[in-house]
Amino acid sequence: MLKPAPLFVTGIGTDVGKTVISAILVEKLQADYWKPVQSGDLHNSDTMKVKALITNTKTKFHPEAYRLTQPYSPHKSAELDGMKIELDKFVLPETDNQLIIEGAGGLMVPLNDEHFVIDLIQKFNAEVVLVVKHYLGSINHTLLSLELLKQKKIKVNTLIFNGNRDEYSEKVIISALQNTTRYFYIGYIEHLTAAVITKQLQGVVIG
Repeated sequence: MLKPAPLFVTGIGTDVGKTVISAILVEKLQADYWKPVQSGDLHNSDTMKVKALITNTKTKFHPEAYRLTQPYSPHKSAELDGMKIELDKFVLPETDNQLIIEGAGGLMVPLNDEHFVIDLIQKFNAEVVLVVKHYLGSINHTLLSLELLKQKKIKVNTLIFNGNRDEYSEKVIISALQNTTRYFYIGYIEHLTAAVITKQLQGVVIG
């Protein structure tokens, strides 16, 4: 049996809910979780947040490749910490389980002077889970993200609308999706708990 391709959770921007969506997918699939680059919040990292939101006992949490102290774009945080992020230093964790990888920001967030998050996706031969949150400008950001992924020949496994609905935006975005791309909705979550994450699993088709 072939091991499934890693699923790389990325967003159309910052603060669109990648960590919440990652937790939902990890719990749904009982998958492993990996955050390659953590910038800032080392005492409350995304790995810690996801770990607190799941209840299954199968998931393994793999250590970050880079733990940066400053809450900025990875290339800036790394330079402030006196280091440089190198693409060759990223190695997929060894696991027979489905792997959920959570990115930093969006596709064109720089890792160093030459490479971006999208280069990391290509390196891992991962399929993308694209997280969309509605705001003024989100249609543009979503369509640009989809176009870039298409140009790079990266498969979009699933698109997830996270938060409050906007049928006008959704109509435009859905019309731009490939026929093989699934999409679904996660409603606005006011109080985030493991029990709330579990309630979100019904109707989520992924993998």
